[in-house]
Formats: sequence, structure tokens, C-alpha cells
Amino acid sequence: EVQLVESGGGLVQTGGSLRLSCAASGFTFDLFAYGWFRQAPGKGHEGVACIAASDGSTLYADSVKGRFTISSDNAKNTVYLQMNSLKPEDTAVYYCAAAPVGSIGLFFELTEITSWGRGTQVTVSS
Repeated sequence: EVQLVESGGGLVQTGGSLRLSCAASGFTFDLFAYGWFRQAPGKGHEGVACIAASDGSTLYADSVKGRFTISSDNAKNTVYLQMNSLKPEDTAVYYCAAAPVGSIGLFFELTEITSWGRGTQVTVSS
């Protein structure tokens, strides 16, 4: 059974940092691309960052460039999202997602994604 389990969310003040983790199981980790989406109250899903496990290539939304870093530990089947300089507008439920592809060009289009985690809440206070 394919599973993605997020952890690491919480409450942090503006300017603070959090690291989200996404533990994957049930499939061959190296053959997939992974990413993080977020959904704020009343808004749709927004692609935040993604990474191809095969070669480590990454892609970021303009809103988080320079502040967030996505990485993967293929030995641990885990993807991380390091979030620094957090802002109140980063408040959202963050979801981990996986797609059985080796490249990330279309990852934010959602059409290739086959697995989702349940989400973890990130709240940034002003």
C-alpha cells in the first residue's frame, strides 16, 4: 500500500523556521518525484516545491524561493521541506504528494500525482 505520512507542522512566529518531513512507503522511492502543496482557508491548492528523487532536481513556487528548501534522503525514503523566514501568508495545511515520474516539469499541474498525504498544519503568527 502506497503511503505518505507528513510530520513537523506547528505554530511559529513570523520569521521563524519549521521543517516538514514526508515518509514514503509502499513503492520504489527512487522512481518517483515528490512535492509539497499547501491549501490556505478558502483557497485552492498551491504547489510549493518539488524534487525528483532520481537526480535531485528541484522546482519552487516564486512565493517561497530563497526561503524554502526541498530535499530527499533516498536511504530513509523521506522528503523534507525546510521553511525559513516564515510569513503569516505561509499559514496553510501542507500536503506531501508523489508522482511516478522521473522529471518534475509538470508536477505542479497535479495530473501526474498518484498519492497524497493527509496534511500537516502550519500556522505562522504575526
